[in-house]
Amino acid sequence: MRLTIDDVRSRFIKHFDGTTGTIYAAPGRINLIGEHTDYNGGFVFPGAVEQGMIAEIKPNGTRNIRAYSIDLKDYYEFSLDDEKGPRSTHFRYIFGVAREMMKRGVKVEGFDTAFAGDVPLGSGMSSSAALESTYAFALNDMFGGNLDKMELAKVGQATEHNYIGVNCGIMDQFASMFGQKGSLMRLDCRSGEYEYFPWNPKGYKLVLINSCVKHELVGSPYNDRRQSCENVVNAVKANKPNVETLRDCTWDDLESVKDKVSEVDYRRAKYVLGEVDRVLAVCDALKAGDYETVGEKMYETHEGLSKDYEVSCEELDFLVELARDCGVTGSRIMGGGFGGCTINLVSNELYATFVQECKVQYKKKFGKACKIIDVFIGDGARKLS
Repeated sequence: MRLTIDDVRSRFIKHFDGTTGTIYAAPGRINLIGEHTDYNGGFVFPGAVEQGMIAEIKPNGTRNIRAYSIDLKDYYEFSLDDEKGPRSTHFRYIFGVAREMMKRGVKVEGFDTAFAGDVPLGSGMSSSAALESTYAFALNDMFGGNLDKMELAKVGQATEHNYIGVNCGIMDQFASMFGQKGSLMRLDCRSGEYEYFPWNPKGYKLVLINSCVKHELVGSPYNDRRQSCENVVNAVKANKPNVETLRDCTWDDLESVKDKVSEVDYRRAKYVLGEVDRVLAVCDALKAGDYETVGEKMYETHEGLSKDYEVSCEELDFLVELARDCGVTGSRIMGGGFGGCTINLVSNELYATFVQECKVQYKKKFGKACKIIDVFIGDGARKLS
């Protein structure tokens, strides 16, 4: 069952004295290809999904936020003027967004809010960006802000950096803000330029297989991967001071510093340069209707993420190999890694067999069930009522 406005409104009325507010929503996202390239200035190719976050919000005339998490049955009240904010992560996202909006001149006041989501937590579909984008869009609208969508995406990114401790790129928040039903987006993370690509592949479906392995970026090796990339950039800068990210580096640049960086850092950078090339190849393939090449590049991405970037795990590698054995066109890990989902480009005639094989073989191998998530591309952050 999909989350509805009524699911949120009924709880808001119950917890906030029978009143109602305004309802906003923002989606999670998938990413067809282009993983760990956003903070390296490269390209990504995401789309918003129909699953997301819904929040009801009403100003309360104070400087306090009174927030109720419907999913976690948890309530917390905190002040906008408290420098530290709440410790609980789900409330800390809201606090961080409010503080980042205030930094940008939006006159945020206290409000009551209830929120819920149907993005599977830890799946790599970016439930956190959905939460950040919901509140950034809402507070901009509710308190007379004039920030554009890109700046609102940056509010979400800054919340991750400054209040959660994840040094993420801009992709997740961008996709949640800019999503359009029926379209994927290619974002150039260096220039901020983006282009919509119609997504209605005839004869194919996108499906996620959730490994149900906990996907957790806070305190994970995610930040270590980013540091590896920066180490290579700093080595290249010695001879090319204008280089700012790996996107600015050529293959020759990488080879020129191979003996000046660690073997691990070299492999991380090799993956990123290859991924930048793969995104552009997929764009060309989509324009030509060549889904076999799209799938081939997805498998190549998984190989790089597993062997060079080392953000996969046994369960995800198993699911990708199972996809290959079933004849699935393309499959790879999706998201930051360390758990979560694989994203699969499956021909319609193989879909039912593949899904059944995943259910049976995964349970047999790991003693637990995987979850099937069909992908439908939806709209970005918006007001619902």
